[in-house]
Amino acid sequence: MKKVLFTGLLLMFMTTVTQGEELNGVQIIQKVNDLLNVETSQSVSKMTITTTSGKQRTFVFESWSMNSGEKNLIRYLEPRRAKGQATLMLNHSDDIWMYFPRTRRVRKLATHAKKQKMEGSDFSYEDMGSGDAFIDDFVSKRLDDEDMMDQECYVLELTRKPDASMSYSRLIMWVTKDNFYPIVIDYYEEDDASRHEKRLVQSDIRVIDGIPTAMKAVMMNKNDNTQTSMEIVEVKYNVELDENMFTERSLKK
Repeated sequence: MKKVLFTGLLLMFMTTVTQGEELNGVQIIQKVNDLLNVETSQSVSKMTITTTSGKQRTFVFESWSMNSGEKNLIRYLEPRRAKGQATLMLNHSDDIWMYFPRTRRVRKLATHAKKQKMEGSDFSYEDMGSGDAFIDDFVSKRLDDEDMMDQECYVLELTRKPDASMSYSRLIMWVTKDNFYPIVIDYYEEDDASRHEKRLVQSDIRVIDGIPTAMKAVMMNKNDNTQTSMEIVEVKYNVELDENMFTERSLKK
């Protein structure tokens, strides 16, 4: 009887130690990466760009993602002048093609194009399809925990690795403790880790198909004094997609 009691106490002690273990930066960013990189997805989104003068431009597009973000396809539905335009991003946005319905031509963009603004927004193509970049291209360090947007958060500093080609020298990320969702990310300039370039704020987080999802994301550009909001109209995860969708030939369809 004493042996059983001792074993039970030992198990309780081991469980308590395990639960009390502090996660380090590498473990936290791995959980973030696993959460964000869903195998496949299909969505309709509304993107509103607010210029320096306060004017707004709105786009509505349908998008598909495959292989945990390695392949992405975007087709514009609105406005009328952009309807039918499509963008194909492969290899986590290292390779980008664009289709223009007026000319019925497909154009491959230069390698550095992934750092350019998507439709003049504050989101770059790189922002839209970075895949495992948080892990592969940055070194993660846990900072002191903070509250952000009324939520308890882990705070991470991600410093770009010397051989990485990412547009940002470092990131500061606030990750919710309850579900490891990054609700705020600060981006610092490519050539100056002290200069704050952009801030991403993600809100209205809902569980869709069992996956926490920010229904609204706002990217604010500190240098240009502009911002772009991205609202998800509808989304589905782990849907069946045809590999042939993600080809240069399919862009004209």
